[in-house]
Amino acid sequence: MEHNSAAIAEHGHSDDGAVKEIWKVTLILSVLTIIELVLGFWMMGMPDGALRYSIKGSIVILMLAKAFYIVGYFMHLKHEVRNLIMTIVVPLLLFIWFIVAFLYEGNSYKNLKNTYNSYYKERTSQQQETKEETKEEKGEEPKKSDAAE
Repeated sequence: MEHNSAAIAEHGHSDDGAVKEIWKVTLILSVLTIIELVLGFWMMGMPDGALRYSIKGSIVILMLAKAFYIVGYFMHLKHEVRNLIMTIVVPLLLFIWFIVAFLYEGNSYKNLKNTYNSYYKERTSQQQETKEETKEEKGEEPKKSDAAE
């Protein structure tokens, strides 16, 4: 181990690069977070429509970019072998695909059940009417008691 000024200067130079990289990562993650927050607050009062859904999609894409950036730098996968990265990324993507596929299939089943099963459709509409009538009755009762006093 050398104790001369060249070794110390060389060691200090590598620390500067690491510090710059940490600041760069912090800045990128902060900018992405601020963009997400601005889009989220802008979307709050907006009615449902294509613009709202595109903003939601943009926020999800920004969140995924942040997640991959965090995994790359803080879990040190950026410097790993490609095969190790694929053992983590491929199962994650398959799991996301699995969730989306089952949500889509469940929604399709619900819609088909409501469309083709007339008994189920009639029965659920009666339950909704009963709930609405009950709410109206409860809403009217306090008004009648206030008038009686």
